[in-house]
Amino acid sequence: MQVLEELCEGPARFNHLRRAIPAVTAKSLTATLRKLERNGIVGREVVATRPVAVEYRITPLGKTLREPVDALLLWTRTHLAEVDAARDRFDAL
Repeated sequence: MQVLEELCEGPARFNHLRRAIPAVTAKSLTATLRKLERNGIVGREVVATRPVAVEYRITPLGKTLREPVDALLLWTRTHLAEVDAARDRFDAL
């Protein structure tokens, strides 16, 4: 979801996404981007610069996810304390 949130703001290169989502590993980010690209949610474009760079952007299909993703992010922010408390209770068992 964080990848989609970032790409909804505009095109981004891999390292920008890594910095914006510090908890994600390079391997996990690569796998996520590939899955999103395979499903037509994210587009990948090779940019002819020196050195060659790759830029990711949300596709028109991916843009249709903006509203549900925003709703999910709002829910997460609203209920984060409750989720953390539930995790703490579970981990204490």
